[in-house]
Amino acid sequence: MKKSFHPKYYKCDVICNCGENKGVLFTTRSTVPEIKVEICSQCHPFFTGTQKIVDTAGRVEKFNKRYAKSKKATEEASKKE
Repeated sequence: MKKSFHPKYYKCDVICNCGENKGVLFTTRSTVPEIKVEICSQCHPFFTGTQKIVDTAGRVEKFNKRYAKSKKATEEASKKE
C-alpha cells in the first residue's frame, strides 16, 4: 500500500471566537491541528436568549456586491437593444 496515501491525523482543538470556555470547546481528531468556529452554544442567540446580529462572513455585503453586478449587466444589455 502507498505510504503517502492516507492523511495524517492530529489531536485537534475546536475553538470558538467568542472566548468563552477559555477558547477550547472540545478536542477531536482531524487532518488539521486546530479548527476555529464562529459561534458556539455559549454565544449563540438561541441558547443565550439575547438578540444579536450574527453576520461575521459579511453576507449582506456579498449579496449587495453580486446584486450590483447583475443590475449593471442588465442595464448594459438593455442599452444594446
